[in-house]
Amino acid sequence: MDMLSKFSLEGKVALVTGASYGIGFAIASAYAAAGATIVFNDINQELVDKGLASYKEIGVDAHGYVCDVTDEAAVASFIKTVEKEVGVIDILVNNAGIIKRIPMCEMSAEDFRKVIDIDLNGPFIVSKAVIPSMIKKGGGKIINICSMMSELGRETVSAYAAAKGGLKMLTRNIASEYGEYNIQCNGIGPGYIATPQTAPLRERQADGSRHPFDSFIIAKTPAARWGETSDLMGPAVFLASEASDFVNGHILYVDGGILAYIGKQPQ
Repeated sequence: MDMLSKFSLEGKVALVTGASYGIGFAIASAYAAAGATIVFNDINQELVDKGLASYKEIGVDAHGYVCDVTDEAAVASFIKTVEKEVGVIDILVNNAGIIKRIPMCEMSAEDFRKVIDIDLNGPFIVSKAVIPSMIKKGGGKIINICSMMSELGRETVSAYAAAKGGLKMLTRNIASEYGEYNIQCNGIGPGYIATPQTAPLRERQADGSRHPFDSFIIAKTPAARWGETSDLMGPAVFLASEASDFVNGHILYVDGGILAYIGKQPQ
């Protein structure tokens, strides 16, 4: 048996939501390198065009669409269009998400609901739209982008932690409910990843010292570094491939060891 062939995604159609840039773009790029046809969406045409240009730069002929993952009717129409124009979705990565860093007692219920709507309701809506065709085709892979906040709490992220904790359990329930149809639903929980969004937290201070949050993350991570989006590529391909056919309802934390570590003793 050729073990490497079990990681091939040749002939597969992969939808990665919100994949114009960042983690979603990295995962979709890895899928393309493994042979998959890439479909992605974003909230507006400007972001879709930006994503299409980025994929073209790396030689990937991606299919981009405008779709709000919180709009059930729009998602249903989007999935039907993809099935007609590209093919039935074999791999779904629920990546689209937001975070609002606001102390809980200062956060409005409206802001809380918005985070829950995108980060938890969105994956529910998109998953239920692709599952019927996966069943008809004989199987599929659903990968939810969870978080260390699926396990931990921290100041200012009450809505995000609630959504990602819920997404962990949605992952397990999809696995429980649809595993008999050869559908595997797993999650990836990234640690702190170096992206343009986190760049300000990693900038050196005027005196040359690390940003306080940067120092905190380095001290809490056994790997002693921030993750790169490339660190997520291998785990994402594994969970999308035949190699993970008996892995279901699992959250794979790609965090450099943070969740396993109690931290250094104060000097």
